[in-house]
Amino acid sequence: MAIFQPNLFLLLPLVSVLAMAPGLATGDNAAHLHFYMHDTLSGSTPSAVRVVRVSDATVLGFGDVVVTDDPLTEGPDLRSAPVGRSQGLYSMVSQGTGDAALLLGLNLVFTEGSRNGSTLAVLGWDAVYLPVRELPVVGGSGVFRLARGYALIKTYSLNTTTGDAILEWDVFVVQ
Repeated sequence: MAIFQPNLFLLLPLVSVLAMAPGLATGDNAAHLHFYMHDTLSGSTPSAVRVVRVSDATVLGFGDVVVTDDPLTEGPDLRSAPVGRSQGLYSMVSQGTGDAALLLGLNLVFTEGSRNGSTLAVLGWDAVYLPVRELPVVGGSGVFRLARGYALIKTYSLNTTTGDAILEWDVFVVQ
């Protein structure tokens, strides 16, 4: 009677793939960052400007595009310690009124401490009325070179008249 014995050489590629899986390698450097983003569309010095206006919505409608250079701070108060800037754009990609969703393409540019000059790139779908949204971190530079991970975003405050918002970010990355 023959007993099946798996060939160890056939298992070697599977073990190699598992060892290289993202986030599983023991040499990965992990980081958790927490900060607030101040997205201001109103006033004489906004940090976000609508550059494409497709709709006649008061704040933001389907197809509208906004370019940002938003301050990032340690706390929700704009006067709290600076962390960096969020530079990029977002566009309203949903047509419904109760399911507002944005496409975000942002570089989180860090300007303080050991992360000064480093960036993280975030690209994803943001269903703005969900209590917590998850967006992918798709890359980085400087101390975040080859970073991958995700960002959890919560709306700390939102002025529905002006569109001004403060967003709380928790970013988890590995390199």
